[in-house]
Parts: sequence; structure tokens; C-alpha cells
Amino acid sequence: MTDDIVTTAEALENSVMPRAHAVHTDDSRPPTAEMCPLPAKLARDTPESKSAAQWAYERLVLYIQNFEQSLQADEEVALGLTGSNAGVLKIEGIGYFAPDILTFYGTNQSGARTQLIQHVSQLDVALVAMPKPVDAPAPRRIGFRLARDLDDDGSETNS
Repeated sequence: MTDDIVTTAEALENSVMPRAHAVHTDDSRPPTAEMCPLPAKLARDTPESKSAAQWAYERLVLYIQNFEQSLQADEEVALGLTGSNAGVLKIEGIGYFAPDILTFYGTNQSGARTQLIQHVSQLDVALVAMPKPVDAPAPRRIGFRLARDLDDDGSETNS
């Protein structure tokens, strides 16, 4: 509890504004997702207006996009599957099913099609840099595609 005095409008605004913070040992490190401004669409919609799945999905997109900015030209983002010996999933798609399910689509290290379905209360994601396939002309950057989708003013679909 603080002794700060705020107007009703400020209190309402503060109650719906997402809060994020990060501290790192290296001050010269590029900004992380918590340090960057939210895309306009995310800032416009309040967290209370979203399901837990949609809100988790949108923030995860920001983390992936930020992580991809640090990758080398021959690397792609993958998801380290925690809590099992399932290994790594190269992220080729992410979705959510409101109110509480996130889905990760991709391939594992041996190239097998893989899908992880996870409840938001169990969300535990490790982003991993892995080499792009040798035969691929360029690494695929899903973070930028995901961010474009967040900026799209289209409504939710069941597709």
C-alpha cells in the first residue's frame, strides 16, 4: 500500500495497464520484451477484456519476436519442452483456444511433426536458438509473422 494520491481516472487507467519489468546484469544488453512498448492493438485492449489464453499468447509473441532479434543469420527459434524428455520443438505456429489453452505447432529434432497443447496455468516455455536446416535458403522468423497477426484489426476466428 502506498500513500500516493491518484485521481479516479488515473486509478482506472493504472488498473488496466499491463505491468512489466526486467533487470539484467549487462546494461549494454539490447532491450528485452518487458522493456519495449506494446504494439498499439495490445495497448488498446485491456487485459481484463481478454481470456487468459489470449493474453498469454500475445505476450509470448512479444517474447519470441524479441528473442529472434538476437539470433544469428543461420539460427531459428525453437521451444525447449520442459518437464519431459521430449526435447525441442522448432516453432512453426502458435495458437490459443480461449479461455485457457495455448498450442505450439512445429517439428522436433528428427523432423517429426509435433504439437504441444498447454494450459496457461502450466505455461513454462524455454526459447532456444537452433541452427536452421542446411537446405533452407534463409531462417524463418515466426515472431514477425506473429506480430503482424497481433496488429491485424480482424476479429478472432476459429480457424
